[in-house]
Amino acid sequence: MAGEVTSFNRTLEQELLALSRGASLECLTCGEFVLRSGGAIVCPECGARFGEGGRAEVQLGMQAG
Repeated sequence: MAGEVTSFNRTLEQELLALSRGASLECLTCGEFVLRSGGAIVCPECGARFGEGGRAEVQLGMQAG
């Protein structure tokens, strides 16, 4: 049927692979655009780092309002 919505589900591993090979430019944490810095992929918005030594690192800063 035309206009039918199809479910699309990707695993975290698939998302990391797409990010590492440049097929995706979206941060997995906050959705902003990422930058490549040396061997790592860095999100300037939230500080997430992907691909440095095969690990992902996220720094969270929370503030009570």
